[in-house]
Amino acid sequence: MLERFFVLPTTVDRIRASWIADQIEQYVEWLAEHEYRPRSILRRVPLIVRFGEFARSHGASHFEELPSHVDAFAKDQIRKRLRPCSKQLARRRLHADITHPIQQLFRVALPDYSRDVHAGTVSQPFGSQAPQFFDYLQEQRGLKKATMRLYRDHLTTYEQYLRQAGIKDLTHLSTDAIEGFITWRSTQLSPTSLRGLCSALRLFFRYLYREQILDRDLSSAIEAPRAYRLSTIPRSIEWGKVREMLDSVDRRSALGKRDYAMLLLLVTYGLRAREVASLRLDDIDWRSERLQIPERKADHAATFPLSPIVGEALLDYLKSGRPRTTRREVFFRARAPRRPISHRVVSLRASYYLRKIGVEVHRPGSHTLRHSCAQHLLDADFSLKVIGDYLGHRSASSTEIYAKVAIEALREVALGDGEEIL
Repeated sequence: MLERFFVLPTTVDRIRASWIADQIEQYVEWLAEHEYRPRSILRRVPLIVRFGEFARSHGASHFEELPSHVDAFAKDQIRKRLRPCSKQLARRRLHADITHPIQQLFRVALPDYSRDVHAGTVSQPFGSQAPQFFDYLQEQRGLKKATMRLYRDHLTTYEQYLRQAGIKDLTHLSTDAIEGFITWRSTQLSPTSLRGLCSALRLFFRYLYREQILDRDLSSAIEAPRAYRLSTIPRSIEWGKVREMLDSVDRRSALGKRDYAMLLLLVTYGLRAREVASLRLDDIDWRSERLQIPERKADHAATFPLSPIVGEALLDYLKSGRPRTTRREVFFRARAPRRPISHRVVSLRASYYLRKIGVEVHRPGSHTLRHSCAQHLLDADFSLKVIGDYLGHRSASSTEIYAKVAIEALREVALGDGEEIL
């Protein structure tokens, strides 16, 4: 397999002389099977050979011992660069570029590899002092995985904040360390997100007090900000901008064909990113010209007429852009490894095209197009009840926000006494 990518016999001999040559060849076979480009393989293999030499020089004698040397190797490679990385963001990206292929090797060659376990790091924030907290959230509180991920992110940020403040032991906490963190995060989060942060901290401190890790309950020191319903407006854009965004997609490539089909689904049906990412071939009924969305947020299904424009875009992608695979998901990564996309990819691609045409909107992404679909329906004089059903809202209160984008009606109210509107 190595001869397929490396032309010089001396290069192949040097790779096979490595003490981890068997694992490297296994990794190369995996890369080729998942349709990685030769250029990517040529870049990854020498890096892994250097990593093997580095780990062996630092005492590693078995492949299972290598994960503990990853961070040290990445720091060593960054330090040896001819052009040092002065910016923290650039250093993080370079660190990721170095460690990602190595961790990928471990996932291929090491059964049940876990980055956190093998790297010797704590997988959960405050894991050394409150190791059972996330088990408590799952088993006793019954929180969903998405909520637990959000709590983990909040507490990881708090742990880093305390570390920078020189506080390593939770028993040394004071109310000032809590209030200072919330004040700092208030400059970065919306009021709604800040309320979520305060909820996570309150629950965490109640748990610490209940488990007698702290001798007093600090949750009473946390006061969440007020968040008012309907205090904002939907982040929609004009329909003319929607057309401009769709026209900006280069549909000559597989990536463009995929993105165009995804964007049409977002703006035509007001789908969420998760609903687009989870779409399967079985959900498209070509004979009856129907599109089924089986798993919506409100735990119900929806069926839409298959728009000719959407159908043509999907056919173009399925015939000329989608990789050949036995899997039933519709949308796949355009690059290796060829696996189904996540909802994050859907939102990021929507954000990319919105920025491409110069749209200035708060947090551009897939929900911007969902809001634009709702506003388009509102401009066409559909009722809020119809719009709510179309978007898959469980409650009418979720659709009330779109009443604030009835610009013409609001303008008439503002200019007159409002009697005709009422």
